[in-house]
Amino acid sequence: MAVQPPASARRIVIENAAIATVDAAGTEYARGHVVVRGNTVESVGDGPAPPRLADVARRIDGEGHLLTPGLVNTHHHFYQWLTRGLAQNRILFDWLVELYPSWARIDAELMHAATLGSAAALLTSGCTTAADHHYVFPRDAGDLLGASVEAVRQLGLRFTALRGSMDRGRKDGGLPPDHAVEDTDEILAASEAAVDRWHDGSFGSMLQVALAPCSPFSVSTELMSRSAELARRKGVRLHTHGSETAEEAAFCHQLFGMGPTDYFESTGWLGEDVWMAHCVHLTDSDLAKFAETGTGVAHCPSSNARLAAGIARVPDMLDAGVPVGLGVDGTASNESGQLGTELRNALLISRLRGGPDTLTARQALRLATMGGARVLGRQHEIGSVEPGKLADLALWKVDGLLHSTIADPVAALVLGALPPLTLLLVDGRPVVERGHLTTADEPTIARTCATAARTLAARHD
Repeated sequence: MAVQPPASARRIVIENAAIATVDAAGTEYARGHVVVRGNTVESVGDGPAPPRLADVARRIDGEGHLLTPGLVNTHHHFYQWLTRGLAQNRILFDWLVELYPSWARIDAELMHAATLGSAAALLTSGCTTAADHHYVFPRDAGDLLGASVEAVRQLGLRFTALRGSMDRGRKDGGLPPDHAVEDTDEILAASEAAVDRWHDGSFGSMLQVALAPCSPFSVSTELMSRSAELARRKGVRLHTHGSETAEEAAFCHQLFGMGPTDYFESTGWLGEDVWMAHCVHLTDSDLAKFAETGTGVAHCPSSNARLAAGIARVPDMLDAGVPVGLGVDGTASNESGQLGTELRNALLISRLRGGPDTLTARQALRLATMGGARVLGRQHEIGSVEPGKLADLALWKVDGLLHSTIADPVAALVLGALPPLTLLLVDGRPVVERGHLTTADEPTIARTCATAARTLAARHD
C-alpha cells in the first residue's frame, strides 16, 4: 500500500513532455505533466499541471522529451565489470571455465569498485532498479555483499541484492573449480544472515534481498531445495539461471534424468516468488509450467547473443501470461552494461525469430518497466507512472540530431539510438542530470575501476 508523503514534502513538476505511463491501459499523453511530491507520483495527466500548486521546489520544461517509468533490470552480475572483453569467442560453458579463476580472486575492495562501475552504467542508461546476482564468495574475501550495498547506496540505485551461491564443484560433477564453491550449510547460514541484515520489504524500500543459487550445473539438489524452503520461511524471493543453453539441458538430463524445468519443479523452484534468467530453451511443456505457476523470466537478449545461446521465446511467454522482464546480465557477456539498449535488442532479436509483428516498441518498453517490476514482485510500487507509485522516472531528450525526425517518441526510444537522459529520478531524487551522475564523479569511477581490473588480472596471472 502506498505511503502518503509528509505534508512538508516538496514538489517537482514536469510539463510539456510526451508521457508513456505504461499503466494497464497503456495510457499516453502527447503533451502532459507529472507532479512528484516527495518520493511518489502525485498526479499525471494531459496538458499543464494543476494551477497554484504549493511547495514547488522545481519546475522542468519537458518540451522535446519523452517521460517514462524508470527502467527495471532483473538480472545482472556487477562483479563482472572488472572482466569485460575477455573470452570473446566462447559459448557459455567454455566462457565460464575461462573466467572462473579470475572471479574466484575477487575481494570486497574490488567488488565495491565493480559495483560503482556497473551501477553508474545502469543509471546513466535510464535504469532505476536493479537486481544483482552475486554467487562467487572466495574465503577471506571480506564482506562482498556489504561492499555492493554500500556502493549502490552511494549512487542512489534501487537495489535487489541476490545472495547467490555455488556448492557443486568439479569433484562433485559441477562446472566451477572446487576452490570457488562454498559449503552448503555455510551458504544457508550466510543467506539467512543477509536477509536479516538487509532485506526491507516495506513500500518504497531501496534495498531488498532474494536467495539465488547459481545454476543446476554449479549447485547441489540439497542446496536448491533448502534455499527454497529458507526463502519462503523468510518471505523473500528466489532467483537462478535456467535453460540458458542447449548444453545446460543436456547436463540436466545426464545428471538428474530430466530437463531443467522439471528439475526445478522437483526442488520447489516454480512459483510466483521465483524468476529465472535467460530461459532460452523452454519447450512447450516448460512454458506451460511457467505460465501455470507464475514463474518469471529475466530476458537477456544481448548476453544471449554474445554467448550464442539462442533466441528466447519471449512472444510465446507473453502470450501465455508468463511474467517477463529485461536483464543486462553480467558485463563480461554484455560489455555495454546498459539497460536502455536492451529495449532495442529485445525487439530486434525477437523479430529474427518470429517476424515483424513479433514484438512492438511498446511491448519492449513494457518489458523494461512493468514487466521487470512484476518479475521482482514490485508491480504495485514501480514500473508505471501512476499516482501513488514511487517517483522512479526517466526523462529522455528525443528532439536532438539522432531522434528529431522520429515522430513517435516511444519508437525514438526503442528503435533509435539510446536518447540522452535529461533527468533520472529514483525515489523522487535526481540521480542523473543532463546525462551525468549527480551522486558521484564519473571519471573517478572510471579510474577506480580500471585500477581494480588490472589488480584482479594480476592476481589471476
